[in-house]
Amino acid sequence: MPDPVESGGGSVRPATAVVFATAAFVALLIFGLGMTSLTWGQDVIATRGLGQVPGIVATVAGTAAFAAGLWVAVRREPVTYWGSAWTTAATYLAYLGGLWFGALVTGAGLGVAAAIAGRIATTWFGLVIAVAGFVCAWGGIALVRTRAGRPRWPWEDEFDE
Repeated sequence: MPDPVESGGGSVRPATAVVFATAAFVALLIFGLGMTSLTWGQDVIATRGLGQVPGIVATVAGTAAFAAGLWVAVRREPVTYWGSAWTTAATYLAYLGGLWFGALVTGAGLGVAAAIAGRIATTWFGLVIAVAGFVCAWGGIALVRTRAGRPRWPWEDEFDE
C-alpha cells in the first residue's frame, strides 16, 4: 500500500478544516437548540419581548469564538485533541456572553440579561451548545491530524494488476 503522503493524500489544510468544522458547528447548534426546544416545549429564550437579537448575537459570538479557538488549535505543532476542550470552553462562554450582551442591547436590564444567560447555562440548552462545540472541534482537529488518501474504488488501483 503506497504512503498516502507520497501519493498525494494527506491531511486537510487547517483553513479548510476550520471552514468545514465551523459550518458543521452552526448547523449542529441550530439543529440541537431547535430539537431541544421542541422536545422540552420551551423557548430557548423564554423572556418575552426581546425578539431574535439576543439569539443572533449569541450565535455570532459563539461561532466567532469557535472558529478562532479551532484556528489556534489546528495551527499548533503538534495538533492535539486537547484543542477541542479549549475551543468548547471558549465557544460556550462566548455564546453566554453574546446572549447577555444581546439581551442588554434589546432593552433588558442587567438582572434580566444575567437571568437569561444563567438559564441557558444551567439547562439542556447549555449542554447542546457545549456538545456542538466539542463534537465539531474534535472533527476539525481530526481532519488536520488524519493522514489518509482520497477514497478509491478497488478497480482504480493500478498496482492491483
